[in-house]
Amino acid sequence: MLQARRMRIRLVLLSFLSVAQSHAATRPNLVLLLADDLGIGDLGCYGNKTLRTPNIDRLAEGGVKLTQHLAASPLCTPSRAAFMTGRYPIRSGMASEFLVGVYLFSASSGGLPTSEITFAKLLKGQGYSTALIGKWHLGTNCHNKSDFCHHPLSHGFDYFHGIPVTNLRDCKPGEGSVFTRGIRLLVFIPLQIIAVTLLTMVVLKYLGLVRVPPLVFFGLLCLAAMILGLLVCFLHYFRPLNCFLMRNHEITQQPLSYDNLMQRLVADAAQFVRRNAEKPFLLVLSYLHVHTALFSSKDFAGKSKHGAYGDAVEEMDWSVGQILKVLDELKLANNTLIYFSSDQGAHVEEVTPKGEVHGGSNGIYKGTSIWKAFFFTPKFSPEGANGCFSTHVCFCHGHSVSYHQPPLLFDISRDPTERNPVTPATEPRFQEVLDTMQQAVDRHTKTLKAVPNQLSLGNIVWKPWLQMCCSPSGLSCQCDREKQARRASH
Repeated sequence: MLQARRMRIRLVLLSFLSVAQSHAATRPNLVLLLADDLGIGDLGCYGNKTLRTPNIDRLAEGGVKLTQHLAASPLCTPSRAAFMTGRYPIRSGMASEFLVGVYLFSASSGGLPTSEITFAKLLKGQGYSTALIGKWHLGTNCHNKSDFCHHPLSHGFDYFHGIPVTNLRDCKPGEGSVFTRGIRLLVFIPLQIIAVTLLTMVVLKYLGLVRVPPLVFFGLLCLAAMILGLLVCFLHYFRPLNCFLMRNHEITQQPLSYDNLMQRLVADAAQFVRRNAEKPFLLVLSYLHVHTALFSSKDFAGKSKHGAYGDAVEEMDWSVGQILKVLDELKLANNTLIYFSSDQGAHVEEVTPKGEVHGGSNGIYKGTSIWKAFFFTPKFSPEGANGCFSTHVCFCHGHSVSYHQPPLLFDISRDPTERNPVTPATEPRFQEVLDTMQQAVDRHTKTLKAVPNQLSLGNIVWKPWLQMCCSPSGLSCQCDREKQARRASH
């Protein structure tokens, strides 16, 4: 119910567009700027005094600040599915019933179903040129590595230049891994069990208490070697197989290089605007910033007061300014609707092993609308934190949550930090509010239809036959056509 406000805003926007599109001479251009994991407390227009975001602040000053603008999910994949379609992700099968709620591999078979109607499809049908530059994260292929059923070009975009999955620490050498906990559970613990078992059998055999066939020792050693071998292969191949740039259906850089990456993508976005200055266009600039791994060019590295995270925010703000500059130069600004948002709030658990904060600030907020009820809450760790630092993200299933009966109810208008839940003794309308919320939930639930779960375990695992590689042989997935194209242009 709380996310419904943002959905309604999108539907109103789409309704406005449908009316505007009926008058070809007045059809506005659309530039949608979508940050990744940006917190409301990171921008000057929302009170930040130490990060420099003059271009984003300029948009807020000259336009509208949507202060009750909520994401449909705290995770990238379902949030972006809702953004593209204006529908709750559960309706398209893009809401996970599993611990992992996003795509981690380029060779997963799940993704945004082709039956979904995106705003790009609607606008393309009305004669708009459409482009998505940056991050997609809504799947790529279904049955083979070239069907591109979930690809941006199958969802209404004429042009795509960016990453099909997401930006991860594992994509940038030296930045660690998001799989640390999984490696501990699936590799280190089994190896410890094997080691203890071997040691125990050796001692028992030495004492003459049991007879252990040599084949058992050999089998356990082979099992340990296989586990270690799989770990080495995973660590070696994950980056080139999952972190790459595409232009339309072609891989152009594998693995991804972060050198001047923002500048390259923004330059391409500007070229798209120039190519389509004489006709209506939709540009979705879907930033890799400020999701980890953090990166920035030499012009911004080390320049902010907030380390690598601040550098990335300020570089992103610079890129907004570049787009505004092009629109002004081409005299398109007065006929262009510019929208800036983030797919969700800051990832507060992003702290490096060295203690460097690589996540942003959600300010005083945990989320907004006037009334907010928690039927369950994640088990935050450490206790009292506003995040799950031990697991890197909070899970909303099973033993990872605490249920509340009655639900925790907050009046956001009086308690925006959500520190003091109201009770029947402090709020006369306590039960009335909860009943109204429950009725809304029940109405919503009745409208749901069974659809294939695009984030099921079977749809998110790596499938070798779906693996894309820029080498025809598939033996060495390495190429840099981006650099070759730049050399040719020079």
